[in-house]
Order: sequence, then structure tokens, then C-alpha cells
Amino acid sequence: MSKEITKNIYDKHAQSWVREKPNSMSDFTGRPPVFELCGDVTGKEIVDIGCGEGYCSRVLEKKGAKSLEGIDISPEMIKMAKNQNRSELSNFQVGDITQMPYENSSFDLALGMFVYNYLDIGQMTQSFKEVYRILKPEGSFIFAVPHPAFPFIKNNLAPPFFFEFNNKGYFSARDSRNFGKISCIDKQTLPVQMVHKLFEDYISSLKESGFVKIPIIKELGVTKKHLSAHPEFFKPVKDLPLHLVINITK
Repeated sequence: MSKEITKNIYDKHAQSWVREKPNSMSDFTGRPPVFELCGDVTGKEIVDIGCGEGYCSRVLEKKGAKSLEGIDISPEMIKMAKNQNRSELSNFQVGDITQMPYENSSFDLALGMFVYNYLDIGQMTQSFKEVYRILKPEGSFIFAVPHPAFPFIKNNLAPPFFFEFNNKGYFSARDSRNFGKISCIDKQTLPVQMVHKLFEDYISSLKESGFVKIPIIKELGVTKKHLSAHPEFFKPVKDLPLHLVINITK
């Protein structure tokens, strides 16, 4: 049922996510630091998990990736990705990220950009197991989610980013689905979801899936550069933990 909810939301709003340059708040605060963590992708085979309309795939292709596979539960998002990404280096398909259609040890890098906040803990763990299976030895898994603490520090339902947790607590909200909105520079507002997980849930699920190395963990927020460029847009979330990024090697 949860997967169907996500599919329907993104089928309905797919066109609104299409962009050629940064637009949503997280395009500024979340994605650029993750691209930096990806490092030099020249010649790498990459899978974009929960690829949406292909924005991240396009960026990584321009950075020199050898090939890109994108998978997403939303047929409309995949349609947009195919329309936007016409390179022979990229391939997009509708699929379930808990049962991915790829061979063992296929990829140098697996990227999951704001996709695991749509899965419950059990689904996330199953997807992590799939990521471990399809990564090459020494391959990297990098994923970003909304910071677990964010909705409990910013609990007002105001732009540019919020989730409505209906007064649930940090622990009691565990594994519950909560709806929110994220704003864009072009004045659009996009619906988002967050299945709340604790820090320990991410680490425990990675360990259960076969990952044993120490991860790199980044907590992302608004920078001076963001405030300088768009002060009114970013000021309401200044000095807040917006995103959590985890980078782990197989």
C-alpha cells in the first residue's frame, strides 16, 4: 500500500519535478554536497535508485560516468526521465527498488537521493540488501534522506520545507509515514513524504544487509552561499539539520 501511495503521488506530480537547473530547495542544500561525495565518476557504472525524472543521472553523466541505470516506481517519472535523458549512456526503467532487475556486482556506485524516506524500515533493509548484491567489490553506496531530527526542530508548517508529524514524538513516530512540502525557487511547492527512522535504523539496516565498513556521515543544511544568493528563501531553515547523507563502501 505504501508503495502505491508513493507511485500515485509522483505519477500525479511528475511534470512539476522536471528541471534543467537547480529548483527545489534540496537541489541547492542536498544534491551538490552528495555529488561531491561521489568524487570522480569518470568511467564508472552507476545506478540511480529512485531516479525520478533523471536529474541526478544527467549531472553524473556530465561528470563523466561510463553508464547510468535509473530505476523508479513511478511510470510517469520514468517517462519524463527518458524524455529528458536521450543519451545512449543512460537507461531508465520502472521497477521496485526492493527487487532490482540487475546482475550481481554490476555497479561501481549506487546513488539513492531522497528515496529511502519513502520506504518503511523493512522495505529499506530489503533494498539495502539488493544494493549490496548489485555493487561491485569496493563499490560505494551513497544515499540522502531528510534529517531525522528536522521535523522535531522545525515543527511549523511553513515554507520552504516541512513535514507534518501531528505532534508525534521522535521515538513514537518511528516507521510512521508523514506528509510534507518542499518549495522551489520558481515558486512551485512539491509534495514529499518521510517515513521516520532513527539514526540507528539506517546503521542497523546497512549492517544487516552486509555492509560492515565504517560509513561517512554528513549532516547538511543552509550555507552562507545559499543565504547570500537567496536570503528570504533560505532564512526560515537557517541553522537547521535538513538532510542526512550516508556514504559506505562494500
